[in-house]
Amino acid sequence: MKYRTLGKTGAKISEVGIGTWQLGGADWGDVPEHDALAILRHSVELGVNFIDTADVYGSGRSETLIGRFLKETKHKLFVATKLGRHGDPGWPANFTLETIRKHTQDSLQRLGVESLFLQQLHCIPTEEYCKGEVFEHLRTLKREGLIQNWGVSVESVEEGLICLKHADCATLQVIYNIFRQKLTDELLPQAKAKQVGILARVPLASGLLAGKFKPGHKFAEKDHRNYNRDGGAFNVGETFAGVPFDKGLVFAEEIRKILDAAGAAPMPQKALRWVLDHDEVSTVIPGATKLGQAESNARASDLPPLGKDIHQKLRQLYLKEIAAAIRGKY
Repeated sequence: MKYRTLGKTGAKISEVGIGTWQLGGADWGDVPEHDALAILRHSVELGVNFIDTADVYGSGRSETLIGRFLKETKHKLFVATKLGRHGDPGWPANFTLETIRKHTQDSLQRLGVESLFLQQLHCIPTEEYCKGEVFEHLRTLKREGLIQNWGVSVESVEEGLICLKHADCATLQVIYNIFRQKLTDELLPQAKAKQVGILARVPLASGLLAGKFKPGHKFAEKDHRNYNRDGGAFNVGETFAGVPFDKGLVFAEEIRKILDAAGAAPMPQKALRWVLDHDEVSTVIPGATKLGQAESNARASDLPPLGKDIHQKLRQLYLKEIAAAIRGKY
């Protein structure tokens, strides 16, 4: 496992972290507690030291399980969480100082820590970023010692650029993968220039870039890849990166053919490598519902860069075929 500096925080984090939406056990099918803890243990054994979660993942279940794991491990870990989408009290009351403080304190209790390494706004309305009050609230929490750093999980380049205007924004969490390359041209270079860490989520496009799905694949009823594949519940970009599932299968096969030239490593590892080849990225945060997936994800750090020719071919495929198929805020 290799490590990179997380922007202005100065923290050395694993270039492959782990996202834990799936450990909430609500939107990716059932993940038993035993399996969730085993995935965390194995990831850390492989060198992962960055964990991303949120207060709404399984209504706090993900944070609670991570808190249990933190009590048993001796490794130094960097845990990031998010707030802003909780249903109690809900929008717009979620964006007051009192509610942001309460939701942060709730996360601290579930995680079993005294101060959060990184607190992030969780895909809140664009107008709230423009108003700017939420950033002042996070600064207040930092002065109070409840959080050490703050960042924002955004849904679009526009939102990312708004957040970059704030000099003390430490991180941006973005959807970034072979399907969604728009960020490469403007947002990533500006983030690097301002020493803002980039956390790349949905790097495998909800599994499409693992190359294992077939036409007609059925997902569990409560899996977001079933109920949100067309954006029926939240931003469609969080599911299959905003690409229609059937089109995504076709695109994934074309991507596979290009990636074959990069050696015999599994397709998901090479898809993660594509993200890591952009040095603006601090860490990629794939999820895992099985130990084998956690192992494969971590091994992406061992791969050599894909090479200029492969990157150029993937860029041309994106421009000619994929870009026009992306749906949702981008």
